Amino acid sequence: MSHELVIKRAQVVCPGSISNCDIGISAGRITTLGENLEGREIIDAEGLIAMPGGIDSHVHIAQPSGPGIEMADDFASATRAAACGGNTTVMPFCLPEEGQTLRAAVSEYMSNAEGRCLTDVSFHLIVKSADPVTLGQDLPALIAQGMTSFKVFMTYQGLRLTDAEILQVMDVARDQGALTMVHAENEDAIEFLRDKAERSGNTAPVYHARTRPVPVEREATHRATTLAEIAGVPLMIVHVSNGAALDEIRRARARGVRVLAETCPQYITLTADDLDRAGFEGAKWVCSPPPRDNCEQANIWAGIEGGAFDVFSSDHCPFRFADSSGKDAPGARASFRNIPNGIPGIETRLPILFSEGVVKGRISLGTFAALTATNHARIYGLENKGAIAVGKDADIVLWDPSRTSPITQERLHHGADYTPWEGFEVTGWPVRTILRGQTVMRDGAPLGQPTGLHVARGKPEAAP
Repeated sequence: MSHELVIKRAQVVCPGSISNCDIGISAGRITTLGENLEGREIIDAEGLIAMPGGIDSHVHIAQPSGPGIEMADDFASATRAAACGGNTTVMPFCLPEEGQTLRAAVSEYMSNAEGRCLTDVSFHLIVKSADPVTLGQDLPALIAQGMTSFKVFMTYQGLRLTDAEILQVMDVARDQGALTMVHAENEDAIEFLRDKAERSGNTAPVYHARTRPVPVEREATHRATTLAEIAGVPLMIVHVSNGAALDEIRRARARGVRVLAETCPQYITLTADDLDRAGFEGAKWVCSPPPRDNCEQANIWAGIEGGAFDVFSSDHCPFRFADSSGKDAPGARASFRNIPNGIPGIETRLPILFSEGVVKGRISLGTFAALTATNHARIYGLENKGAIAVGKDADIVLWDPSRTSPITQERLHHGADYTPWEGFEVTGWPVRTILRGQTVMRDGAPLGQPTGLHVARGKPEAAP
């Protein structure tokens, strides 16, 4: 049997096994795993590791960010960076602008993405209103179209929902077979601390972190899991940053609540001290929840190593630093509360976890593949993604496990003008990204035309 493409002599990471074998690909799918396969095109991958293409299930692309504020990435630049970082699918959030219906917002996002993506995309929804149209019409219709997950916020004015509204949204999730994601921080507590800091003249970027301490995340995590228990639904707690919040998740699981957990690179590598740099420099690291300290990094690593986390995502939310429509927005130097909230990370997520996790012996290759691809596909209903297995999409990334190089802005492909990990030494880099059998990145450079598609999803594994 001849294949369109054969990847030879790689160390292949499959679900439940790792072996040296050939991968046969035809019509964009994996058709054979075996030895001595024949193909029209051959990739000699000796010395490399073949991983399932990364799935980043938490990214923000071209999202409304307030008057005069613009995200640094559109779908072209974000998916280009994603592919160069070893990803083949990204899952952006769709946020309606003020007065816009959820369905109208999805239509706009689809139009912005069409024909511009170097990776596949699949949208999550953001529910910022519990009005009858959203709950009774838009959500059921969009879930039926394959957007089977949505996020609610417990923080941010204009986005957060009350507990009663969250319960209503969870009720729709239960009835329609969707998964609820929660950003768990207590907005009232944060506002109390922000006001107090500003009255005391504490307005530097580091006070973004100091006014969002661990207890505001811990309390909201407890409340979110309790609401899910009351509603009788599973949920995903996104971007968990500390051990206390993770303990709340463990306690909920012990009560029988199905709680999934996500963490991100910033919580294993950065600290709040990064926000405490001279002048305005600390604004580069402003994100929510903020990075914590070395003790909390250890707590997050313990959770990763012990299997408490289901997925590892980037929470890519990019703004330019030296830009009045980015981090240096009007009023940002006067108060931390006016600094646009988020950091770029779509291209560096996988190399950081590979280097800090696999290379340093904290996690296995199989765990790495699960945390960065397989679990994302399984949890969110990406039925043809996330694994090197016969019948799956041929979304494959070849890794050079011995290549060592620092992260630098000059070699990245995102639209931001900085990286929070400038100079961070990484061992293990993706050297070839293959999307449905077509190479879209080789040796750090994007290749080919944007052929990424929007992927409708099936029912999430955890959905009722």
